Amino acid sequence: MQDPDCIFCKIAKSEIPAKVVYEDDEVMVFPDIRPKARVHLLLMPKRHIPSLLALNESDSELVSHLILLLPKLAKAHGIDNGFKTAIHTGRLGGQEIDHLHLHLMGG
Repeated sequence: MQDPDCIFCKIAKSEIPAKVVYEDDEVMVFPDIRPKARVHLLLMPKRHIPSLLALNESDSELVSHLILLLPKLAKAHGIDNGFKTAIHTGRLGGQEIDHLHLHLMGG
């Protein structure tokens, strides 16, 4: 399910362009437009999930897939000495876009 007003859903449907560095049936990955490190990627499910608070048991495979992609993407982008991840949840947690996404930062 998509949210027609969500910028990340529009990116997932290719209505808004993004420099996609990885994509499969469930996930899309692209650089953050305000990078905090040499490599700063956003990993997001293509399906609209507002935040971690909206996850349930049926999302466990998707969450596992996202987490397991992190080291693969880090290595593919030359980050082999460690990286940082972040998942902001809710406005008070620093979430700016109401669509679940993980930050991968390093280098």
